[in-house]
Amino acid sequence: MAHVLGQNQYGKAENRIVRVYRDSTRHEIKDLNVSVALSGDLDDVHLTGSNANCLPTDTTKNTVFAFAKEYGIESAEAFGITLARHFVDNNEPIHRARIRIEEYTWDRIRTPDSSSRFIGSEEVGHSFVRNGGEVRTSEISYDGESVQVISGLKDLVVMNSTNSEFWGYIKDRYTTLQEAYDRILATQVTARWKYSFRGQEGEAQPNWNRSYQHVRRHMLEAFAETYSYSLQQTLHAMGTRVLNNRAEVDEVRLELPNKHHFLVDLEPFGLKNENEVYYAADRMYGLIEGTVHREGVVPVIPVA
Repeated sequence: MAHVLGQNQYGKAENRIVRVYRDSTRHEIKDLNVSVALSGDLDDVHLTGSNANCLPTDTTKNTVFAFAKEYGIESAEAFGITLARHFVDNNEPIHRARIRIEEYTWDRIRTPDSSSRFIGSEEVGHSFVRNGGEVRTSEISYDGESVQVISGLKDLVVMNSTNSEFWGYIKDRYTTLQEAYDRILATQVTARWKYSFRGQEGEAQPNWNRSYQHVRRHMLEAFAETYSYSLQQTLHAMGTRVLNNRAEVDEVRLELPNKHHFLVDLEPFGLKNENEVYYAADRMYGLIEGTVHREGVVPVIPVA
């Protein structure tokens, strides 16, 4: 029976790069984790061992670092587009590039008004603390003709302490869950959204950083303002809010693990628990996933 080489790609994964901007006394930092994957006319490198069409992964790594200096990192998306176009447009055997980027946020350390502060520390602006919140993500693909940008975030932990219910569900002989009419709703959001931007000639790029902040804000506002009868309902409200307010976004994919909070039985201690004391369980958890997209748009964000 004959065997056929299927889809394949290669590159250098998790290039950790920190770019410091020292143009003024108030420094700026971009902290990225960049992964490059290339595909194209690569049959021979697999079938015969010929490397004639293979751009070394070490070269892709070097390109990432060099481009951080040459072109700067205004946003993860713009940086990824520049890299993807370079690899495809400048290497004939390479037909498609996929750039995946995680961005880590650093916040400035605020110094108190104190005589103990060293002179000039307020103006220098060179001290930072790593933000322990969500990680910004982006995936850029380019096939020589069009660009696809999927931005996102992960590890964004949110909670509503009330305005959440769950009842009226299917019950069978294995059901032990009690109906809840006032519960904690908490989740760790993973979100991805696809832009309508295709990178055609003359097409202006969105303001990626501003768009990210607005999409994030709309998701948080929808989470806070939705009286929830299920996490699925909240998911739909979050995705819909983004599409209603951000014309540049065509599709939103959300993964929402239900971070369960169970009331603790305090009766053995002679105490009544009036929705005040909970046990926060990290495992196991309900996993709610879904895509919201514009009518007529074919969703492309893959299911995890």
